[in-house]
Amino acid sequence: MAELKAQISEAMKDAMRAKDKERLSTIRLILSDIKRIEVDERIELDDARVLQVLDKMVKQRRDSIAQYQAAERPELADKEQQELEVIKTFLPQPLSDEEINAIIDDAIASTGAASMADMGKVMGVIKPKLQGRADMGAVSKLVKTKF
Repeated sequence: MAELKAQISEAMKDAMRAKDKERLSTIRLILSDIKRIEVDERIELDDARVLQVLDKMVKQRRDSIAQYQAAERPELADKEQQELEVIKTFLPQPLSDEEINAIIDDAIASTGAASMADMGKVMGVIKPKLQGRADMGAVSKLVKTKF
């Protein structure tokens, strides 16, 4: 079992013991997403893939928060924000802007990228290093500014 998945399962047990219903429901959502992928693809997810699942959930929550705020539904936005905070506890420490820029510069140098046509190569090198540690949309914009 992936270390991160085991950590999430332990957190679920802790939330059950503490009778923390909000945290427990979010952790169950995470585990059900992981389980769904494992059943659909008939594989055991590793930590990198679990990070992808968590990243996707964070992005979904951010999108939902923006939509709920635009629709003037603060109670729903607050619920999404609480879920977002729980999901973030399982992600690694975010990288600083300097660290992200250094990784981007290294990727551009190692791929020999010279124009926007090479952006796919650069993102292919960057994504595994930044998965779960930076907003990939913001990273993509940073890469575009480098060309």
